[in-house]
Amino acid sequence: MSKKQLVLIGGGGHCKSVIEAIKLDENIDFIGIVDAQKLDEVAGIAYLSDDSILPDLVNQHYHFLICVGNIGAPTLRIKLFEKIRGLHGLFAIGIAPNATVAANSNIGDGTVIMQQAIVNSEVIIGQNCIINTRALIEHETMIGDHVHVSTGAIINGQCHIGNNCFIGSGAIVGNNISIASNTIIGAGSIVLKDIKEAGTYFGHPARKFK
Repeated sequence: MSKKQLVLIGGGGHCKSVIEAIKLDENIDFIGIVDAQKLDEVAGIAYLSDDSILPDLVNQHYHFLICVGNIGAPTLRIKLFEKIRGLHGLFAIGIAPNATVAANSNIGDGTVIMQQAIVNSEVIIGQNCIINTRALIEHETMIGDHVHVSTGAIINGQCHIGNNCFIGSGAIVGNNISIASNTIIGAGSIVLKDIKEAGTYFGHPARKFK
């Protein structure tokens, strides 16, 4: 099987973590990094150019991952994802070799499953998501597009997380909970009831902050 030739978009701290998470995948060949700011190499991966080079890279049939992190709204990640999609670019799915992903789960294009994360049975995860280090997604949960489940967060079984959400580090979402799109759950918060209105929620139990 030929290797998937991969271009990373964004060369900051999250990019370094993505490289560490997936570099041991023998099916990936890193081509380089695209960033608006001229860089030296990042974690041993060469800098290519700014995003003016994207049409040429798409025409070479490379695959892409958005490596811009987000805490809060994923505006830039969405913009970059849609730009590449508009050029008919191909997206990879990045899964760290030491992550656990159930064979009957469904992972969307452009999503990254980071080190020691667990994605359990019949989970559905949308496009351009980050399932960060040691996050746990339990059985039959559905996660929308452009969602960041941060480090050590736990989403229990049969939950529904809408598009563009951010679940902070160490947050816990109880069983069978729904969270509206465009919602931010603060680090360490515990969600025990459905969140029907988008906003920023903190605390135990989580309450709307704004």
